[in-house]
Amino acid sequence: MSVVSQAKREQLEEGARTLGLDLTDAQIGQLLDYGSAILKWNKVYNLTALRDPALVITHHLLDSLAAIPALGRQQPGEGRLLDVGSGAGLPGVVIAICRPDLEVHCLDAVAKKMAFVQQMAGALRLPRLRGLHARVETLEGRYDVITSRAFASLVDFVDGSAQLLTPAGIWMAMKGKQPDEEIERLQASVDVFHVEQLIVPGLDAERCIVWMRKKQS
Repeated sequence: MSVVSQAKREQLEEGARTLGLDLTDAQIGQLLDYGSAILKWNKVYNLTALRDPALVITHHLLDSLAAIPALGRQQPGEGRLLDVGSGAGLPGVVIAICRPDLEVHCLDAVAKKMAFVQQMAGALRLPRLRGLHARVETLEGRYDVITSRAFASLVDFVDGSAQLLTPAGIWMAMKGKQPDEEIERLQASVDVFHVEQLIVPGLDAERCIVWMRKKQS
């Protein structure tokens, strides 16, 4: 292993420990292989704006990993999760690596990005991960958790995916600064039951998760 690769592994392992995650060597390897694949595919397919390997670790992998403990508290058991506007598979692929008990579908309207996710499902041996090329409004199915990472406004996210959420399901919107104005614009039928602040190791920026569900009539 090169010095650079060893430094990346140590940075990722330390960040995961800081988040309270007990990841296996295999999971760390999968995450690093995924980060390397993003950089490789970026040269041709422009999956993300980041080109620096160090930033991929902090801004993509650790940023997505920061949500894993919170997800474990809200959805501790098996279920189906949809990642809307997934792009290169963030956070869906990271969730699939850390939570093999979940069936994870990544959704994006850009075909090449979902081709990448499907490639990752095979390369990383994640049989419960799928990449879906479609618009959220046209998708069918039911999911226990629907997530997004800086995808759209809360209103657009909720309105577009409401038909896909199970009656007892939850929305998990990963945001930067707490989006108070967006929360105020949500319909009365949406219950924002928790806004969870996140600290991402190595990233000096505000992060939070807005947890929502349908109000029971």
